[in-house]
Order: sequence, then structure tokens, then C-alpha cells
Amino acid sequence: MFVQRKSNDVNAQTVTANGKPIEAKLPCSIEEFLVAQNLLPRSVVVEHNGEAVAPSEFSQRRLNAGDRLEIVKIVAGG
Repeated sequence: MFVQRKSNDVNAQTVTANGKPIEAKLPCSIEEFLVAQNLLPRSVVVEHNGEAVAPSEFSQRRLNAGDRLEIVKIVAGG
């Protein structure tokens, strides 16, 4: 689900998403992180450092090095 990139970009730092270290250009918003991971922000539920985040906050909530995310993809069906 996540892209673990090895980057030569000096601005790339690590956040932990679902227990895996992920390099990202930080600081960035949760929305920017999700899009970089090829996830549609409206199709996931996110917990940031143990706190549930409303989708309306994805564009304002900033990620920093060392932050922890739990991301659950919403799947519809029966």
C-alpha cells in the first residue's frame, strides 16, 4: 500500500505509516503525503500520532519527521 522510496533528496525524512518507515518531503500536509502515496484522501481514515483526523483537516495537519500514521483504506462492497 505504501511506497518505500530510497531518495537522494536531502529534504526527504521519515514518517512511520502502518508500522513501516516511509520517506517523504517534510514538513507536508497529510493530504500531500496521501497523494504522494497514490492514495485518494477521501478513500482513507487516518490516525496521526494516536489522534483520529477528520478528512476536512487533511490539508491543514502537518507531518514532521518521526510522526506516526495509521491509515486504513475504505472499501465499499457487500
